[in-house]
Amino acid sequence: MSQLISHSNPRVALIGECMIELQQHANGTLQQSFGGDTLNAAVYMARALGASARVDYVTALGDDSFSDAMCNSWAGEGIGLSRVQRLPGRLPGLYCIQTDAKGERRFLYWRNEAAVRDCFTTPAAEPILAALPSYDVLYFSGITLAVLGEQGRARLLAVLIDARARGARVAFDNNYRPRLWASVEQAREAYRMFFEHIDLALLTEEDEQALFGYIDCEQLLAAYRQLGISEVVVKRGADSCLVESSGERFEIPAQAVQRVIDTTAAGDSFSAAYLASRLKGMSPVDAAEAGHRLASLVIQHPGALIPKSVMP
Repeated sequence: MSQLISHSNPRVALIGECMIELQQHANGTLQQSFGGDTLNAAVYMARALGASARVDYVTALGDDSFSDAMCNSWAGEGIGLSRVQRLPGRLPGLYCIQTDAKGERRFLYWRNEAAVRDCFTTPAAEPILAALPSYDVLYFSGITLAVLGEQGRARLLAVLIDARARGARVAFDNNYRPRLWASVEQAREAYRMFFEHIDLALLTEEDEQALFGYIDCEQLLAAYRQLGISEVVVKRGADSCLVESSGERFEIPAQAVQRVIDTTAAGDSFSAAYLASRLKGMSPVDAAEAGHRLASLVIQHPGALIPKSVMP
């Protein structure tokens, strides 16, 4: 089974948005932290890889105290900050998580003026864009595509083309959020621009059905096989995940959880553990098992990021 990267100590850049997170409790009180899909993945990857890799986060923040606290938190997790822009007078986005008795989530967002929307359009972005093709792995999501906007997406696409020409690998988590797009047609067009430049696709079945209308996993996998993406993972919540890699297919059962507290970051943590495992040279099956293992812990705790002390 081929490795994702053939050398040790890879450099990984995750591109996207971190927001102020408010977790609403049953009594109406709010607990404040930070979260966002690619940031969640960056934290879990940094924890999993430790000193065996360099993990950098690529985003734009404001010059406010919340942005300061975010950067301090990331540095404490071992995430590199050299690709984080700080834009004067701007603020990060904010979201609130409300969960029902079954642990299912409802999100409320305030992000239209978030600094990340100008992540790739400022003069300060130029050296960052120039540096990204030198990384070994670039990771982004469907949410990244949405918040960057049309101009930012075009610049990201050029970076990915350059990076892959230099031997980098590109990982993509589909994370489709309809409210971030003007229409499903706009989202489809944006996603399709990037498909031929992806090496590892980490897909949530429900998101794929909502975006492209696939009837089942067979149709979904056939579509991605036709695109020529060499490694595809289909996440199916509490059900087994499916992996197609190097012409082989595997089905890996999820881990049973007695009580689900909060499903926030379940998919992000799975993707992080899967990718970290593949970078360590593990097989897709072992990587998927690691993904299930971490996700099963994450959903037993509130919020996106679990304490380091309970990491597997």
